Amino acid sequence: MIRAFLVGAALLAAASKAGAQATTDSVPDIRLLVGTPTSEMSEVVNRFSSDLTSLSRRYDADDSPAQRNRMREFYNGWSRKLAEVDFDRLGQEGKIDYVLLNNYIRHQLDLLGRQDKLRAESSVLVPFADRLLALQDRRRDLISIDSKSAASTLAAVTRQVDSLRALFESPPAKTFASHTAAPAVSRTVANRAATNVDHVRTVLGSWYKYYDGYDPLFTWWAKDPYRKLDDALARYAATLRERVVGYKASDAPPASGRQNNPSNDGPIIGDPIGADGLKGDLAYEMIPYTPQELIAIAEKEYGFSLSEARKASREMGFGDNWKAAMEKVKNTYVDPGKQPDLIRDLARQAEAFFDQHDWVTIPELAREDWGMEMMSPERQRVAPFFLGGESILVSYPTADMSEEDKLMSLRGNNPHFSHATVFHELNPGHHLQGFMSDRYNPHRQLFSTPFWSEGQSLYWEMFLWDHGFQVSPEDRMGALFWRMHRSARIIFSMKFHLREMTPDQAVQFLVDTVDFERANAEGEVRRSFSGDYPPLYQIGYMIGGLELRALHQELVGSGKMTDRAFHDAVLQGGPMPIAMVRARLAKLPLTRQGPAPWKFSEKLPPPVPAPATGGKQ
Repeated sequence: MIRAFLVGAALLAAASKAGAQATTDSVPDIRLLVGTPTSEMSEVVNRFSSDLTSLSRRYDADDSPAQRNRMREFYNGWSRKLAEVDFDRLGQEGKIDYVLLNNYIRHQLDLLGRQDKLRAESSVLVPFADRLLALQDRRRDLISIDSKSAASTLAAVTRQVDSLRALFESPPAKTFASHTAAPAVSRTVANRAATNVDHVRTVLGSWYKYYDGYDPLFTWWAKDPYRKLDDALARYAATLRERVVGYKASDAPPASGRQNNPSNDGPIIGDPIGADGLKGDLAYEMIPYTPQELIAIAEKEYGFSLSEARKASREMGFGDNWKAAMEKVKNTYVDPGKQPDLIRDLARQAEAFFDQHDWVTIPELAREDWGMEMMSPERQRVAPFFLGGESILVSYPTADMSEEDKLMSLRGNNPHFSHATVFHELNPGHHLQGFMSDRYNPHRQLFSTPFWSEGQSLYWEMFLWDHGFQVSPEDRMGALFWRMHRSARIIFSMKFHLREMTPDQAVQFLVDTVDFERANAEGEVRRSFSGDYPPLYQIGYMIGGLELRALHQELVGSGKMTDRAFHDAVLQGGPMPIAMVRARLAKLPLTRQGPAPWKFSEKLPPPVPAPATGGKQ
């Protein structure tokens, strides 16, 4: 423990010195930027991105009939034009961009097809969606409105919505024949439908607001029908959530007024994409493994972490009872109000450690421009640990939280957990990634993937473990908590989407295998399956990190590149699947479809065990 304190003090002293000099050399050598070679396809990607942004802005009723048709037409048109490019005449950077853009377009078309299937499943519950969304499409087409006809449409849909809602109420409305039954749907489909109803209601509100008051005839006709439909939609969504999904009445959106966000309350449902969906998403990420093979990789990584956790536990005096050792680590939290100071000191300590070894370029401006904000209590329910990027968002209790929630947050954000992940969020993690992506190959931000962003940050966690950054057994336990967590994410994400594990089972899995606080486990699983993240996001951490680890072994372990050259090249190349990073750095041959499949797990160096310290310290 004394050694850990001395190392940390030395690093903080170095960081303070570096911070004092932070503004002395923040302007780059402009001569190095003049004539920097770029991809022949960069402007093509820029044009695609700009056109995509324009269409997304123009067709703002997401999933409307017109939007679906226009986006499919857009992607197919670009695919045809892209095929006309003479691929063989492009340089390596141009070929990289061609493959990335072609891969992106194919995946978007695949997602449109997947969305068609989901819509067909839930259409029995929201048969009115296209009719209402088309109102916004007509408005955006600048078609003069027929106010009387629009009011008639609103009234007709209100009757349809009320009829559907009555089928789910108990007892059923007397106006319905006794043989009329509610559609038999799963909780997943009902939850999806309720979300669709919320979306339609939001779009309809925007449509109504455009005309209301500015067109007196419209308001005269539509005010009462709109109010009744808005109320009917809110009540219908609440009924679906309460009667089918399993929400408590207090968690459902109110019948009128501002909508609640039910994603933060009630049961965790999610929407598994199945084996076919996983196959398509893995192909997009250029991962040549089946879900079962990825689970096996995760289980192997978890086995290493568990062995190391037991070793650290023995050093802490708890024998093989690593959960008891983890309990002690969790109870080392700092006082309320002191967490920002801790985060600041850990960030500077990590930067100083990197400076000692010259592993990666961290520009002075990248040390200077990041900030810190506190996370709201509401957001902490789905993100119980701090987040990072341009700023680091600190998750810590507020005065108004319940006693239970305060302790969960304190324990889940203790100094040893934070020691292993502050640099994940800041430098050289997410903050440096964003900093470099804005300055090198910015057109590739279109191809953002968690296997590059989260994988890179997780790679740094493993890299610093290998190089002795976690000295004390307590800090090692903190690092291993996250490492086990990332392995567990692969297992429960894959099994959920294969329909082999429920969200509740995923919560229990995190509690049992990683020693999560239950509330934090619920927040983690809710975050994973709420729909805010793509299905493969949570596996991108460990799998992306392992891909980079294998690539480092291939290029740096062989002496072909230095650590600094390798890490800078990954950052400066911009976001892309790691198989494309490999093709770029190793100058591998490419076809229009991409590189040859890369079985990275066969090239991984063995994980590095922590050195034995001779027992309890």
